[in-house]
Amino acid sequence: MSAREKILDAAARVMNEKGLARATTKEIAREAGYSEAALYKHFADKQEIFLGVLNERLPRPQASADLVGVGTVIGNLEIITGQLLRFYVRTFPIAASIFSAPDLLASWREGMNAKGVGPRMPSTGVERYLAAEIEAGRLAATVDPWATAALLVGAAMHQAFLANFEGLDEVPDADAVARRLVSAVDLATP
Repeated sequence: MSAREKILDAAARVMNEKGLARATTKEIAREAGYSEAALYKHFADKQEIFLGVLNERLPRPQASADLVGVGTVIGNLEIITGQLLRFYVRTFPIAASIFSAPDLLASWREGMNAKGVGPRMPSTGVERYLAAEIEAGRLAATVDPWATAALLVGAAMHQAFLANFEGLDEVPDADAVARRLVSAVDLATP
């Protein structure tokens, strides 16, 4: 296993235990068995480590653009929503602590915006997927991609929050929950 991979594994453990706000690069380095200077040979800053954990160590929703024209729209949205449930239940304990420190939140917001990433990405991905399916003629033009994405992503986030609050590390019967959430939105087909 490479040093970078060991650092990401250590960061995922520390961030999951302490939350993003309280996880320090010093603790991550110690957990990985490296000096703090070694972290900076692989990552520019703590934000980059966090992004590495998100992208490489946690379940990621499938790239929605890859699903356009494949299978059924409802089936695809059930898959995406199930993946969002799994993603948010794992990321919520890591990311939620950032909101307890306004200065740190402002710094992270600035850094994420500079990197062109952030919490809007899942909604934007689902919105783009739906717009592409409308363009392909697989959904009626009356479907509102933004509102549908907001409803599905928001519901997935809420269910993940509830699971975390209950001390669970997954949303119970996530696939069934995803099916129910998707069935509740108006997905008129042409």
